[in-house]
Amino acid sequence: MGVQPETETGTAAVSAEVPEEGAYSFAAMEAKWPQVWEDLKVFTPVDDGSRERRYVLDMFPYPSGDLHMGHAEAFAMGDVVARYLRQQGYDVLHPIGWDSFGLPAENAAIKRNAHPSEWTYANIDTQAASFKRYAISADWSRRLHTSDPEYYRWTQWLFKRFYERGLAYRKNSPVNWCPKDQTVLANEQVVNGACERCGTTVTKKSLNQWYFKITEYADRLLDDMDELRGHWPERVLAMQKNWIGRSEGAHVNFVIEGDGGKPAKDVTVFTTRPDTLYGATFFVVAADAPLAVELVTDEHAAALDEYREQVKALTEIERQSTEREKTGVFTGRYAVNPLNGEKLPVWAADYVLADYGTGAIMAVPAHDQRDLDFARKFDLPVRPVLDTGEEDPFVSGTATTGEGTLINSGDLDGLPKAEAIPAAIAILERQGTGEKFVNFRLRDWLLSRQRFWGTPIPIIHCPSCGEVPVPDEQLPVTLPADLRGEDLSPKGTSPLAAAEAWVNVECPNCHGPAKRDTDTMDTFVDSSWYFLRFVSPEFTEGPFDPAKINDWMPVGQYVGGVEHAILHLLYARFFTKVIHDLGMIDADEPFSALLNQGQVLNGGKAMSKSLGNGVDLGEQLDKYGVDAVRLTMIFASPPEDDVDWADVSPSGSAKFLARAWRLAQDVTSEPGVDPASGDRALRSVTHRTIADAAALLDNNKFNVVVAKLMELVNATRKTIDAGAGGADPAVREAAEAVAVILSLFAPYTAEDMWNVLGHPASVANAGWPAHDEALLVQETVTAVVQVQGKVRDRLEVSPDVSEDQLRELALASDNVQRALDGRGIRTVIVRAPKLVNIVPA
Repeated sequence: MGVQPETETGTAAVSAEVPEEGAYSFAAMEAKWPQVWEDLKVFTPVDDGSRERRYVLDMFPYPSGDLHMGHAEAFAMGDVVARYLRQQGYDVLHPIGWDSFGLPAENAAIKRNAHPSEWTYANIDTQAASFKRYAISADWSRRLHTSDPEYYRWTQWLFKRFYERGLAYRKNSPVNWCPKDQTVLANEQVVNGACERCGTTVTKKSLNQWYFKITEYADRLLDDMDELRGHWPERVLAMQKNWIGRSEGAHVNFVIEGDGGKPAKDVTVFTTRPDTLYGATFFVVAADAPLAVELVTDEHAAALDEYREQVKALTEIERQSTEREKTGVFTGRYAVNPLNGEKLPVWAADYVLADYGTGAIMAVPAHDQRDLDFARKFDLPVRPVLDTGEEDPFVSGTATTGEGTLINSGDLDGLPKAEAIPAAIAILERQGTGEKFVNFRLRDWLLSRQRFWGTPIPIIHCPSCGEVPVPDEQLPVTLPADLRGEDLSPKGTSPLAAAEAWVNVECPNCHGPAKRDTDTMDTFVDSSWYFLRFVSPEFTEGPFDPAKINDWMPVGQYVGGVEHAILHLLYARFFTKVIHDLGMIDADEPFSALLNQGQVLNGGKAMSKSLGNGVDLGEQLDKYGVDAVRLTMIFASPPEDDVDWADVSPSGSAKFLARAWRLAQDVTSEPGVDPASGDRALRSVTHRTIADAAALLDNNKFNVVVAKLMELVNATRKTIDAGAGGADPAVREAAEAVAVILSLFAPYTAEDMWNVLGHPASVANAGWPAHDEALLVQETVTAVVQVQGKVRDRLEVSPDVSEDQLRELALASDNVQRALDGRGIRTVIVRAPKLVNIVPA
């Protein structure tokens, strides 16, 4: 689940340039403040109930190389939220860890003749140093790695609880298989039907694998999204809704007639359109389903076997494509339509999937485009049963799928679709040949991986006792330390299967010879509960401390990329609901609010080595400083939008930071001075900025806050240079407000300002400044006066000025009169108090 690398970078070193005395130096600040923050434990929550708690979490990274530009954006966004809540007085938990199991480490170990842990933990150390330099306000005391036995012990413990509830089970299922590499491939490792590593054509292989029964929670996962609406992005909720894919319809029971010594068989299909049963003209089973082999007659068995081999080479996307020509073979059997008794030929085809619904469908070609394409290919009947007023599908080649009235459908004739569906279900239920049913697109979660670098599945297989869970007191089942390099290469089985000393064990029940399960878990399992472990990572009596978990959960703000909108977030929701049902936590949703950040692009394209448009984060930090890079990421766009690094200016950010930092140098009043006697105009800008920033931060408009901060810095500089000067108490008030607000985006600069202003570290705990409502009232506003769309004057007017008053003031302006040059006026458009537009005759 971890944020994946765009480009690998070396660990960035702080610039060694010696600054001029009194000059802004990001290098000096980056060298000075991290140790201070660490010594003061600034970002460790007190966790004693004295303050209201808030839990902020970034999706934890995968340790592949050093940090990249994507990390820089994602973690800057989450840090704004954590720092703001801390300034608001909350006790903030903002932990950090690593999603450290996974295939890249295994491949690196094979290449380097090493153990995956060596590559993994070296990269973690590199990233940890970079995160500390990047000044993330993380509680490092809670750091965890999912590949630590102390962590995956509890992943295994949770697996056992799922197993005990019937939520973890094994079944045979097809997998992508590379015959050359002798290994299982994930869908993303199959490119154009070939293995991405060696180019060999990928086939399908049936393996006995572990699944989580996530489908048992499908209704709750869907219905409970209502709680998240308004707090999660709508597009994420829509993606999850579509992935779960609830469909209401009916289960319909067909009898497959006996033939050639094969007995009759009942087969159930799911349909969302039971009203179209009279239009069914053939029956289709998934070619790769066991049912197809069971039904086929001897006469057609060879053709089916040949066809099934062809299907193995296809992806699910290819099989379901509407553009692809339909293929299939006749099984020699017939199904009986339960409503009209008609015999329907049973075909095996690739466009029906074995693990969706029951793996069989009734085909209604007049009203389903894929069925129609198949019928036209194999010259099968097309019978319309819904009059939509459109051309006959047999003639047009286009299935009619809209609203209409039932025809050719016996007792259903004349009924509109909305009434015909429940009427058809009622007939089926009276006959005992069907019932109302809800089906889901969601399938159970395949968690088996035939890999080494993952959490071992804590099951022992005994010839006498069957599946035997490893006793809790024997957890964790740790990975063998002596496998490395070529030992990890694919050889037709999991690398663990070759570790005989590890595999062969005593059965915990009968004490006879037995074998460990040699699969490891999908790394999404590790990331489906890590947020719970952060609450009490040192707890040894369970996956988390039950006395602490409800103090912090659910996570108040989760931050990460939209690429995890479906799998990671859905799996985390599933895990949380199961753990809730186990009585272990009160929350049944893991994340109250979700913020998705965009991508970092370069020249309009995603950064990649192949395009040669990568930007090295370390080099950017060395050249401009951490604060400038962070501020640039924040100021470039709203968090959810992409940032194109070619269009932004870290050098401009660096200049602004130096300008802000110099404000503190120019303040000459003492800390604690009463600002009430200070320059009222500056105080008004300061207090409006404080109030506006809080409202904007509450709505994740971070870039606008930076813009407001820039305005305050300019107003303060103007007051120092051309107004009351650095001794004015209002200047101190403004500079202190700048430091506190700036600490959310540029922590080094802000901390240095706070220090120069005479305050002890850390500005991170200074507290959000209060604003005075009386100072939010603007005494004047600037009204722009245009003549023929060109600005000719600016007038300072009362915010309450009427349209008539503003019109008179504008027309009386000398600049306006000169622009009119004696011409008459056709119209005057007034938008009080800010705009007057004069159109000459």
